Amino acid sequence: MTVTDKLAADHPAEVRTPAPRPGFRDRLARWDVKASPYLYVAPFFIVFGVVGLFPLLYTAYVSLFHWKAGDDNPDFIGLDNFKELFADAQFWHALENTVSIFLLSSIPQIIIAIGLAALLTTGIRGATGWRVGILLPYAASLVALGIIFANLFGPKYGLVNGLLQTIGLSPVDWQANRLASHVAIAIMVNWRWTGYNALIVLAAMQAIPRELHEAALIDGAGSVRRFRHITLPLLKPTLIFVTITSTIGGLQIFTEPKLFDAMPGSNNGGSTHQFQTVTLYLYQTAFENFDLGYASAIAWLLFLIIVLIALANYLLTGRLARTPGRKK
Repeated sequence: MTVTDKLAADHPAEVRTPAPRPGFRDRLARWDVKASPYLYVAPFFIVFGVVGLFPLLYTAYVSLFHWKAGDDNPDFIGLDNFKELFADAQFWHALENTVSIFLLSSIPQIIIAIGLAALLTTGIRGATGWRVGILLPYAASLVALGIIFANLFGPKYGLVNGLLQTIGLSPVDWQANRLASHVAIAIMVNWRWTGYNALIVLAAMQAIPRELHEAALIDGAGSVRRFRHITLPLLKPTLIFVTITSTIGGLQIFTEPKLFDAMPGSNNGGSTHQFQTVTLYLYQTAFENFDLGYASAIAWLLFLIIVLIALANYLLTGRLARTPGRKK
């Protein structure tokens, strides 16, 4: 009797038949399960690396040089571009304009978006048509909207000044006056983006359980009280998302002030830079002054500002996601 036979006789449960060697199809199936998810997401990372990450890193590299367009041997100057940028009065002026336009556009935009979303949840007739209607400005050509609004706010023959004169008010030079130009551009931004944000808020409102409203209604809460104490608190994460995306878009605003400028081909944002934004200043530096190194420094400083805002968004949403009093 062999040793194997003796072990099988003494301990029959402990002797098992060796597992068969996996075939090619089995190995292929295991490889497919492990590798397929990476292959599915690979196109995104490849495209992002080519059109996103590489330009970002290359811009950081260019910002360290005194690099004029067509210069084959740029001079390495380290962080001198950033030092000059922090002392650049025109950059801070452009940043003030950008923040001003953002505040004049985003705050009314979010308030109106919440109101439109609340109106669309009341069961009005033709709700689908209204939803499509408020999204039409977003689907329209931005260039066409810019030309239309530039004519509406024209200083001499604009419709807005005509209405002001009809009610006895003096016309406004919407392009020469700094505050007036910011208001006009903000109205253009609100016209295009309010409906888009309203649909995002509407989707969040419709996700709120109806049982909460029904219980509050049984307790005698009116529509205003239910909106304040149920709808708004549950909309906080969505409102933060909408606010942050509006902020990022506001910091990157370019087309609206570019088309609002009365001087064709100008990127100055008005004769005295009264509505020049950071991106307009970047464009002017790169494609009019051909100072690629300084323009890259502007782009990177704007990128860092956006990163800080995104980090603030992450911290705020993370704090709101935690349930008070819940042990983890």
